[in-house]
Amino acid sequence: MLALSDAINRGVIPNSEVVLVVSDKPDAAGLLAAQERGHQTIAIERKGLTREEHETRIIATLKEHEVDLVCLAGYMRLLSPCFIAAFPHRILNIHPSLLPSFPGLDAQAQAISHGAKISGCTVHFVDDTLDGGPIIAQRIVPVLDDDSESTLSERILEQEHSLYAEAVALVVSGKFEIVGRRVLSRKD
Repeated sequence: MLALSDAINRGVIPNSEVVLVVSDKPDAAGLLAAQERGHQTIAIERKGLTREEHETRIIATLKEHEVDLVCLAGYMRLLSPCFIAAFPHRILNIHPSLLPSFPGLDAQAQAISHGAKISGCTVHFVDDTLDGGPIIAQRIVPVLDDDSESTLSERILEQEHSLYAEAVALVVSGKFEIVGRRVLSRKD
């Protein structure tokens, strides 16, 4: 979230602004960091709510604030088809692997345990599958012989910050088309 905010401020993502930062945890570090940058924030807790009730509140809040694009960062739950339908091809996620390899949790540990020589990060549109939506952008990060989950995660995170901004800029520009599961850049 902070990397996207910085990219907007630097003009990497033109004609954009952070309208609202939402978390399901009122004590999330990202909310405090967003507030310190002057971004409007809200916590919509899950406690005591069904998944449908929780997502309905989030959708209503996003629409109330006229959010055009939802960028997930650290949101560790699958979104329901109802949520996805509310923002078709307008929800992005970043994942610390070269999807479709190593979806879900602990992607870096999966890469190391499988003996992968390369890993990386992927920005994709969110659909109703686990990390399976159309891929917008990817960046390769080598897996070094002495890597731990922590060291690989750190190097991937460095690439995630710039890759996410580049992918958001492409989507905001509208210069892409989705063909099947592929996201293709248009030159127009």
